[in-house]
Amino acid sequence: MTVIDISPSVMQFLLAFIVVAPLLGALAALLPAPPGLKGKNPDQAVLRHGVTVTGAVLVAAIVLAAGFDHDHPATMQATTDISWIPALDVRIHLGIDGISLPLLVLTALLTFLCALYSYFKLPAGPSPKAFVALVLVLESGTLATFAVLDLLLFFLAFEMVLIPMYFLIARWGGDQRQAAAWKFILYTLLGSVVMLLGLLLIGLKSGTFDMVALATDNGRGLTTSVQVIAVLAIGLGLAVKTPMWPLHSWLPDAHTAAPTVGSVLLAGVLLKMGTYGFVRILLPVAPDGMRTFAPYLAAFAVVGIVYGSLACLALARTGAKGDLKRLIAYSSVGHMGFVLLGIATMTPTGVNGALFANIAHGLITGLLFFLVGAVKDRYGTADLDTLAGARGAALYGRAPRLGALLAFAAVASLGLPGLAGFWGEMLTLFGAYSPAEGLSRPAFRTFMAIGAFGTLLTAAYMLIVVRRVCMGEHAPHSRLSPDEQTPQAADGPQQSGAAGSPSSGGAGPRTATTPQLADIHPYEAAAWTPLAALTVVAGLWPAVLLRLTDPAVQQLLAGGKS
Repeated sequence: MTVIDISPSVMQFLLAFIVVAPLLGALAALLPAPPGLKGKNPDQAVLRHGVTVTGAVLVAAIVLAAGFDHDHPATMQATTDISWIPALDVRIHLGIDGISLPLLVLTALLTFLCALYSYFKLPAGPSPKAFVALVLVLESGTLATFAVLDLLLFFLAFEMVLIPMYFLIARWGGDQRQAAAWKFILYTLLGSVVMLLGLLLIGLKSGTFDMVALATDNGRGLTTSVQVIAVLAIGLGLAVKTPMWPLHSWLPDAHTAAPTVGSVLLAGVLLKMGTYGFVRILLPVAPDGMRTFAPYLAAFAVVGIVYGSLACLALARTGAKGDLKRLIAYSSVGHMGFVLLGIATMTPTGVNGALFANIAHGLITGLLFFLVGAVKDRYGTADLDTLAGARGAALYGRAPRLGALLAFAAVASLGLPGLAGFWGEMLTLFGAYSPAEGLSRPAFRTFMAIGAFGTLLTAAYMLIVVRRVCMGEHAPHSRLSPDEQTPQAADGPQQSGAAGSPSSGGAGPRTATTPQLADIHPYEAAAWTPLAALTVVAGLWPAVLLRLTDPAVQQLLAGGKS
């Protein structure tokens, strides 16, 4: 069943266009604008170019999804297979199935929303031309990662995103951006070197780099020792990008320093590349090696779940001077722990849960980083102690719609039933209750219990954040007066009498000493509404996504035999 009937040749063109168009758009962004397109403001012209290119890619992705045969989601569709380097049997092999299609659409959507947001709120930094070009190169590399079906092409696409993200952090980031950018690039490059060795080992030992052929063979052409070495090498590279505890330490620094759109793309798209590699490459190509390391992967995953939650609780407490962006970054360590736990179960239930959690995390955490960026713009800081002003000085009293949307994203992130964050975590825990044959049930049920405890910790820190940022603190427990707590709230109109007349109580409604903040701007609503709406849709109708992923996962785990 397809929503619209599209010929195979058009489907091939659409997939190739989705991968190549951002790269061509990046080159065009660096060229001088034609005289008729310069307009009065050349900077706005290049930002408009970014919106146009990412919008065209999103439309192509939606049309591709509409033409996808939903009755056969396990079959590779829109495939292109062209010889590129015959001596190494490297081919330009593209295709999508029910596993890669949702990630492809998510990437196109988030990049378009980031381009739209940047058109109105460009981060401070060098030329907009370079900014737009880097975002488009980043989009091309990410889309290629989810579309290629050759191991060496996968590696090239995987590496293609590193340089753009490095420069987005280093040139358009905030405080400590240089150190954060270097940490990001060093961690990921070192992991990638090890991953390349593992990919070469698989290709040379099996005689092919074709991911479809390798998945169908299901490891039968590789000895157990080769599979174990390959999983160790490739898994390390993928774990750094995921990020898995204890290889996560680059992430909080990168998120804290990155501009808003950089954080959205890093959390919503780039982290998914690591977990996608586990599902697309290691599970079907080296099942014996994965079975050897699955208990260790699950153990690291649940440690990450608890560690990430405890780090967030430490940042959220009063007086800790915790950064809200840093807190959301640590929450990603916990959420990606659930994805890794689902993969480690090696069961259809667990892997489907991992893929669902991937999409949910991209929607919810992308929205959270947009909102935190908006809060930081309005207050001039993301420090939780400063944001948690007296009642009436907090978001509900100063920007109620923004506060309501932040509360919505927070409860979605903690896994409230009826929203997207619930289903992925629930399915991964179900998968851990009954792992694949050959894996220890007592061990995985212990991991399930620890993961379930992690959901309680997640709820705790998210509710603390909502209480402090949206509702505010009682004045007797606040170290600062409302004026001192929000000295940089210059985004909205200052009310008369605000200066030099601090409120003696501060626990009541907003007074003249508490300047009102600008609430949600129209361009912000345009960028955020799709993410909020899809979070609700995925939570109420999870079958829309699971019908795509489940047949493909079943076939992947069976080595193409079902």
